[in-house]
Amino acid sequence: MSAGFKSAIASNRDVFAAYICDEAALDVLRPVIIEMGWQPEKCNKGGLRNAIQSLSISASPAILMVDLSESGDPLNDINALAEVCEPGTVVIAVGQVNDVRLYRDLLSSGIHDYLLKPLSAGQLRDSLTQAQAVFATPRGSESEGDRPHLTTTIVGTRGGVGASTIATSLAWLFATEHKRSTALFDLDVHFGTGALTLDLEPGRGLIDAIENPGRIDGLFIERAMVRAQDNLAIMSAEAPLNSPLMTDGSAFLQLQEEFRQGFEMTVVDLPRNMLINFPHLLAETNVVGVVAEMTLASARDTIRMLSWLKANAPSAQPLVIASKVQQGLAEISKADFEASIEHNINFTVPFDGKAAANAAKLGQVFAQANRPSKAAAAIRSIGDTIVSAAGEEGASLQEAGQQTSLLGKFDLKSMMSSKKVKSPATVEPAE
Repeated sequence: MSAGFKSAIASNRDVFAAYICDEAALDVLRPVIIEMGWQPEKCNKGGLRNAIQSLSISASPAILMVDLSESGDPLNDINALAEVCEPGTVVIAVGQVNDVRLYRDLLSSGIHDYLLKPLSAGQLRDSLTQAQAVFATPRGSESEGDRPHLTTTIVGTRGGVGASTIATSLAWLFATEHKRSTALFDLDVHFGTGALTLDLEPGRGLIDAIENPGRIDGLFIERAMVRAQDNLAIMSAEAPLNSPLMTDGSAFLQLQEEFRQGFEMTVVDLPRNMLINFPHLLAETNVVGVVAEMTLASARDTIRMLSWLKANAPSAQPLVIASKVQQGLAEISKADFEASIEHNINFTVPFDGKAAANAAKLGQVFAQANRPSKAAAAIRSIGDTIVSAAGEEGASLQEAGQQTSLLGKFDLKSMMSSKKVKSPATVEPAE
């Protein structure tokens, strides 16, 4: 047994447990378990429902094998199992139904493998060895080491300015158009809309992390995040309104560290009150998108946020985004707004109520549902600019200082690792 595997199942967790319906399968399983050096008495008679009952009152093993043969609704029963399983448990399902759709649905729900009866020793040995390797594999071993990770935090100066719309669209653009593995981190624990925008259930991942930060590791991330597509996963919550947020923020920092190990891009949708309660959240952020509206109150809060960033996150590059802009209806002109905040508006996202409604009806992010719209084009330009800043070849971004785009304002040395980057393409901000 590898040292990495030992450390992953330290202290009070058993290495393995199985809940199998029939003696024939148990007779095949027990010799393999003995061969692997585990305890054969952990091979229990009984299927998935027995596993749920047992694990509701005891700690989950590192590797759990459950039999679905007696389950009338395997997917629902697996979800019930997830409620009692500790984060980080690798689950192998066994069953009699030879159905490709069921197999895919089970894998999508977080199952590590699905084995078809009758079981064979070789089949069991291979699956258990692969499950064991999950714990021994170094974090980030599959990621492209030559690409430095880039964290983009989006925060709105006022409620309803469209920060979450921009954050979800950027995450989708990074994952889909730029082919970067992307983590979307929605930190609005009670009212977050990241999962809702992607037409997903938020899951319990973020709540479990807050309640048990000591369990956070690469395997926890793999199981707790909800996957929207191959390159995009989200960590979010929909906590009950009678459950106040009780944390010192350590869980958030650990999650961000795991994202840096396992993804190329992180997009953080940050409620503005988090700046006050957890200022350390921006310690490792590369780009901060400050989303504002053209109002007096928003101008005031943009000034305060830019000042706060300068004092508390000096390495983060601020990006001012004017959102939901309507020609001729703004409280403050662009010139007056920029003069008051002493910073250029880097991008302008025009108001488009019909496009927003269309995205909601389709269950898609704004940029996905409204590709031809001017608002989506503006958000796409923001994404292109950020990805260009994370390029791999060419000169320092300081050489783009004469450009009118955001790139001219970035300092590569403070933003990225020591690796070289591409010469950024010129991206004109949307007006």
